[in-house]
Amino acid sequence: MPRIDNDIKLDFKDVLLRPKRSTLRSRSQVDLVRTIKFRNSGQSFTGVPIIAANMDTTGTFEMAIEFAKHQALVAIHKYYSIEQWMAFVKEQPQCAPYVAVSSGTSDNDYVSMCKILTNCSELKTICIDVANGYSEHFVEYVRKVRGGFPSHNIIAGNVVTVEMVEELILSGADVIKVGIGPGSVCTTRKKTGIGYPQVSCVIECSDAAHGLGGHIISDGGCTCPGDVAKAFGAGADFVMLGGLFAGHDQSGGEMIVKENGDKVKLFYGMSSTTAMEKHVGQVANYRASEGKTVEVPYRGDVNNTLIDIMGGIRSTCTYVGAAKLKELPKRTTFIRVTQQWNAMYGA
Repeated sequence: MPRIDNDIKLDFKDVLLRPKRSTLRSRSQVDLVRTIKFRNSGQSFTGVPIIAANMDTTGTFEMAIEFAKHQALVAIHKYYSIEQWMAFVKEQPQCAPYVAVSSGTSDNDYVSMCKILTNCSELKTICIDVANGYSEHFVEYVRKVRGGFPSHNIIAGNVVTVEMVEELILSGADVIKVGIGPGSVCTTRKKTGIGYPQVSCVIECSDAAHGLGGHIISDGGCTCPGDVAKAFGAGADFVMLGGLFAGHDQSGGEMIVKENGDKVKLFYGMSSTTAMEKHVGQVANYRASEGKTVEVPYRGDVNNTLIDIMGGIRSTCTYVGAAKLKELPKRTTFIRVTQQWNAMYGA
């Protein structure tokens, strides 16, 4: 029999952070670099825990070169060849600590991932990425990858509930990617009715993960730097972004010049018709497209956007008195709201 969970669940649009007395005098005093020790691999990451999503319009080698300058991460999309990976690691060795090798759960995905990791020993992070992390096959695949790569960091997702976060950590994953449907070009909620408001998802899943010594990534739903700060305040160890990093010089895809001279780039979900026709030839007749394709205004160098996001987070920390990013959840009190900002002159 169906049941209804009457507990209130909140999204980024439903909350603001309450300011608190602070001893910080400047944003420059805020340290966004974290050192995170991973439960199952035994490895550590030191850097800014912002991740560009492993979409083929954001998870590019060009993006990784720029992100590495800020000690930030890029989950590289899975459609680069082994030859391209080997050339990238040889030419850009400084990027190796800040990239993740993405994999689906098919036999071909596993073979491809093994070839990359075998030939590029500098790479230490794996991102096992599926839309639905609730299948037994997915859990078994995580165990298989952990068995094959005992000292590699494993990111696995996506899920949105406590029990699956715990199961994936106990199955060998170090970091769990949480979020179903909040992304700007994701239509899963519209097509399936499945989802979970992201702030509540992060609060609940981070508590479960931290209880086992694991970590989480808040994946999707951020529309501005303030949302990224809210995700960290809710307990996320990392925040993954797609739409905010689309449309840049380093983003995948060709530049399109409109008749009026405006420049745009295509941005699409990896379960969209565009992505499936590009990578597998068609949308299989047993499934529906769960992503959309949009034209994003050209936004120039991604460094400017990344600096803007980090500046926003630093400002958040000064408002609540967090000298380090790690302290932000302890200093966060969310207040429920009916309006985020004054939209008189646009968003």
